[in-house]
Amino acid sequence: MKKILLLAAMAFLLASVPAFAADDCTNRGGLDMNYCDEDRDLVADLASADECKDPSTLVFTYTPVEDPAVYKDAFADFQEYLEEATGKRVIYYTVQSNAAEVEAMRSGKLHIAGFSTGPTGFAVNLAGYVPMAVKGYPEGFQGYNLIVVVPQDSPIQSLADLKGKKVAHTSASSNSGNLAPRAIFPKEGITPDKDYTVVYSGKHDQSILGVVHGDYDAAPVASDVYDRMVAAGRVKPDALRVIYRSPKFPTSSFGYSNQLCAPLAQKIVGAFSTYRFPAEMQKAFKGADRFYPITYKADWKVIRDIADATGTSYNADGLKKMAAKEAAKKAKKAKKK
Repeated sequence: MKKILLLAAMAFLLASVPAFAADDCTNRGGLDMNYCDEDRDLVADLASADECKDPSTLVFTYTPVEDPAVYKDAFADFQEYLEEATGKRVIYYTVQSNAAEVEAMRSGKLHIAGFSTGPTGFAVNLAGYVPMAVKGYPEGFQGYNLIVVVPQDSPIQSLADLKGKKVAHTSASSNSGNLAPRAIFPKEGITPDKDYTVVYSGKHDQSILGVVHGDYDAAPVASDVYDRMVAAGRVKPDALRVIYRSPKFPTSSFGYSNQLCAPLAQKIVGAFSTYRFPAEMQKAFKGADRFYPITYKADWKVIRDIADATGTSYNADGLKKMAAKEAAKKAKKAKKK
């Protein structure tokens, strides 16, 4: 019943925002009919001055997690900073699923948000979400790379040398351990299953250790997992070589609704760019100390490429599928309890 109500509410919300007249917009790209992208930056243009919103209270949330209270507390100091910067009251709105978060922004209930990596695409195309930052450091944003590791003494020097080899992927659903290689490698001239034999190891650490022990010729894995294993002494620093490193995958994005008036949006962007994380917030976000500026067009390209290659569509049907998967996952967890 909960799943039916969620999908029904989504259908209502997807039809609740009035669409632009066809002659009002010359370019939408992948955006829903409610939005326009005249500057072709792949995100919705800001609403016009006579139609934009300037609410007295701003609603903020972060991507749904197992314990929402943890991140509600983590963002408390930033909310105060945002209030000072905008002159508005800022409240935290807890969402129960990624689909619900997209719906909340589309319906106008949510103004500022942090979306997980994948759902960011749905929020951009369906909810008028404008990503502008990710968690990061002075030198760059927080994220990880897909890397391919081989034994130090291996003759393999590039992806092309993987032809005819046995390569460990982690699991079918893993991004960096399977989906990303299948999306990215063909453009580099090597196709999994066709040019090399894929063997599923089960986990990133098992792929890495398997290469160390000679069970596999190479393995695509997440860079952060490999770095942690080296730091913990589970893998010697000189045991493996990295022959490929992808563009960095961002972990989650932060942004605002395109329905906000431009002066208010500018104040929000300013607050994100000047705020520095206090110690407790840095601890909650693995050492990140600031919001690092990004653009959806440039920094989410690798994510969009993977989505395209794996058949994920950032449209209403795709959102319904995501909602159904989230509902099934919650039901499974509830059943176990």
